[in-house]
Amino acid sequence: MTDRNDNPLLSLDHPIPFDRIRPEHVVPAIRHALEEARRGLAELVESPGPRTYENTVQRLDDLLEPLDRAVGIAAHLVQVKDSPELRAAYDEVNPEIAAFYAGLPANEALWRALLAVTASAEESGLGGIRRRHLEKLVRTFRRAGADLTAEAKERAVALQVELSRLSQRFAENVLDATNGFELVVTDPADLAGLPESALERARADAAARGIEGWRFTLHAPSYIPFMEHAERRELRRQMHTAYTHRATDEGRDNRPLVREILARRRELARVLGYRDFADYQLEDRMAGSGAVALDFVRDLERRTRPHFELEVAELEDYARGTLGYDRLEPWDVAFVMERLRKERYELDPEELRPYFALDAVLDGLFEIVRRVFGVRVTERQGVPAWHPDVRFFEIHDQEGTHLGSFYADFFPREEKRGGAWMDDLITGGPRPDGFAPHLALIACNFTPPQGETPALLTHDEVQTLFHEFGHCLHHCLSRVEIPARAGTSVAWDFVELPSQILENWTWQREALDLFARHYRTGEPLPARLFERLHATRTFMGAYQQMRQLSFGIVDLELHTRFDPEGDIDPIAFGTEVLRPFAIRPDAANGMTLASFTHVFSGGYAAGYYSYKWAEVLDADAFSRFEREGVFNPQTGRAFVETILARGDSADPAELFREFMGRDPDPEALLRRVLPGQPAAA
Repeated sequence: MTDRNDNPLLSLDHPIPFDRIRPEHVVPAIRHALEEARRGLAELVESPGPRTYENTVQRLDDLLEPLDRAVGIAAHLVQVKDSPELRAAYDEVNPEIAAFYAGLPANEALWRALLAVTASAEESGLGGIRRRHLEKLVRTFRRAGADLTAEAKERAVALQVELSRLSQRFAENVLDATNGFELVVTDPADLAGLPESALERARADAAARGIEGWRFTLHAPSYIPFMEHAERRELRRQMHTAYTHRATDEGRDNRPLVREILARRRELARVLGYRDFADYQLEDRMAGSGAVALDFVRDLERRTRPHFELEVAELEDYARGTLGYDRLEPWDVAFVMERLRKERYELDPEELRPYFALDAVLDGLFEIVRRVFGVRVTERQGVPAWHPDVRFFEIHDQEGTHLGSFYADFFPREEKRGGAWMDDLITGGPRPDGFAPHLALIACNFTPPQGETPALLTHDEVQTLFHEFGHCLHHCLSRVEIPARAGTSVAWDFVELPSQILENWTWQREALDLFARHYRTGEPLPARLFERLHATRTFMGAYQQMRQLSFGIVDLELHTRFDPEGDIDPIAFGTEVLRPFAIRPDAANGMTLASFTHVFSGGYAAGYYSYKWAEVLDADAFSRFEREGVFNPQTGRAFVETILARGDSADPAELFREFMGRDPDPEALLRRVLPGQPAAA
């Protein structure tokens, strides 16, 4: 049996001793934590005497915390430091982890104990956040099948264990497929159109591997510039095909897994008494059901479609009339869009890079949140992490209280999954002996530095940084005493509000003046560039909105209408759903489902619509900052007190009403995204 003294994965240190954690620590640490949790659970349910919040709910939370922490750290390392050894270790214990957590609601004695606490809650005067936590915990258990027969409970647990295994395999296949492709270019003529920054990275990447020429990959900092700027259509086609067909080749083909996952989810929902997985998943979210969520995105689709069709026609006309293409193909869209943007606004996104050096952007971001939200962010040197590039920061309030810390992992690596995300490692908050600081991480895949040139970001990458830091603030500014109700542990269609609202400052002149300076000369972003940048905010806004809606709709349709036991292939089904969202029906490609990690391994199952749902909240909430001042500390303090600090201590609709004084305005997003929408009254 291992213990906390000889296994760093069990350490309770803050920060976490990542420099000492090895793959061989994972299995013994997780099994030790599981055994401790099982022992504590047995003692809890066997303890005599009347049931109280303290001896049942609080005790359950306390005994699960060490296991939650160890599992969270191990899962995080798999995402940022994948290796055959680490993957094998995590895959070995993952079914045991899933079985333990899925088995909690199936534990009849524990369920009776929770019901006993509920029965006595009124008499004991239990109220406030503790009452809410108890009610939500009981509801979670009931939704997970606590009231079912023993046979049904056993099946529900087995399905959840299987889903955990399938989702992990799905994610591994996508990572392997992403890393398994490269396009090596040796003829300089094939590089026409590519910006120097992209060429430098490709050349350095090739040289690091002893390859002649330029190496391009499916990682975002390589793939996106290639698709936007490379003039060779055939090479763009190769890159696009490789990207959209990831995880469909032999040995890592996710297409069978898509059907299996959908089948297990549907069966789980029906075992638990729900019509489909969307209704199960969304019952405790703001939408409340799959039908409401689908109505929401379908209504946005209907109102966006006329603008979308005009924009697609514009792209087709430009591709044919200016570029001489016989017809617009999917691998042309990003390229044609960038050419049209550059011509119309006289703005090349590469012109902006020198004004967005990463360190300057960080300084500006931290100054913005100091002014608006009253918190101070400082970097701390010498904190060990999982990679030398990872940085560490601390957040303090105006009184000097250490609210939280976060790791920042900014650049791509082959052992790190793609995309950008925030995750919580430790949930702190008010404690009897003071405030326990939170701990989080931000992971991105930004354009890395090259030689003496610092990391220079695109404006899209700047928005991504602000977005993920918004999640980080939501976690670290939480002042909820119960971890399960703190920080980002809110309804999934509310969780994107704090992240998306922070992106708005990247479009404000006053905010950009704090950090948008040329990395060599210190010159501020020229007025002409800002005006052109700002003018592009709604450029192809309907196209981009329809793209997001397509993800949300195909996700919901797969979890409501698709029959995994039927004869229709899920990829073919997805292709049909996606046809109205493509540049033309025959360009729809359901193969992308095989790499749709958000839905099949990332927690967004039947919930991708939440990006748009929360974007309505964000567009509306930011209108208050626009009225009262984007640096108004009173408005910022109100946002902290009603949203960021409150976690899941109250219904999200109630929190939004506290901040805005009313319910959300459903027109807010349309006014932002689509041209010609009437202004708010």
